[in-house]
Amino acid sequence: MKRCIFSLAMIACIVCLAPSSRAQEKGQVFVTTEWLAAHINDPSVIVLNVAQNRRDYEKGHIPGARFLWTGWMAISNPELSFELVPIDQLTSAVERLGISNDSRIILCSVGGNISPTARMFATFEYLGMGANTSILDGGFEAWKGEGRDISKETPAVKHSKFTPHLKKDAIVDAGYVKSKLKTPGVTVIDARAPQFYNGVGGGYPRTGHIPGATNIYFSTLFDSTNKMLPVEKLRQMFSDAGVKEGDDVITYCHVGQTASAVYVTARSLGYNAHLYDGSFEDWSGRDDLPVELPPPADSTKK
Repeated sequence: MKRCIFSLAMIACIVCLAPSSRAQEKGQVFVTTEWLAAHINDPSVIVLNVAQNRRDYEKGHIPGARFLWTGWMAISNPELSFELVPIDQLTSAVERLGISNDSRIILCSVGGNISPTARMFATFEYLGMGANTSILDGGFEAWKGEGRDISKETPAVKHSKFTPHLKKDAIVDAGYVKSKLKTPGVTVIDARAPQFYNGVGGGYPRTGHIPGATNIYFSTLFDSTNKMLPVEKLRQMFSDAGVKEGDDVITYCHVGQTASAVYVTARSLGYNAHLYDGSFEDWSGRDDLPVELPPPADSTKK
């Protein structure tokens, strides 16, 4: 009898001390299709189908998924392209989606649209929901390719109440970036294709890159199925680009979308990341901000 009581006490102690599975999952930037299949019936889990238009959503989606149009959270204005919308609009969009502060958000890309989905992750992080938000690795194509259930039904969504707790340095402006240039422990990453980084094309007032920036082309971070490369490979890529352990990372691209893929990768590797919203469209158009070109090749070398 004493042994039975002792065993029960030990079990109770373990249950009390062991972290919940939810606590273990918080802060996980990417989740697998297996994880989602195991948690899809959890009432706190909200799958958001990130699509360019509602038509793509209506063709089929993960059962229970809700449609998230990127234009509700980032859209062009008269000055710049794909800019963060005001906080009241963000809050309203989140509440229309039925998301509360306790929700567990899973962002699902469609048709390989990794960077818009990553941009939505950065936006939820800005709203203070980073620890509760993850991206489905491989997106809808991975889910569908595994023969999992697909639905064409639009779920009924109850309007929620959401209170932002802003992480203001998740999405930053030119002033923030300028203040961090040449700051020890801060690495600026240009997510554009190498030719744009090197000053060839781009269609902006000036060519080149932000002084001191290194280059990691966003499309090299994922495989042909739009899944993340192995973590150790990604760590090596960041290391090769000069990113040191413990660095803060500032990412930018043309307009602040594709850099989001570098942002979420940096976050998944444990870096504190910041997304430059205006990116090079903004930077290159401001004469008060410097740009840098690679040194010209030495034609005398054989």
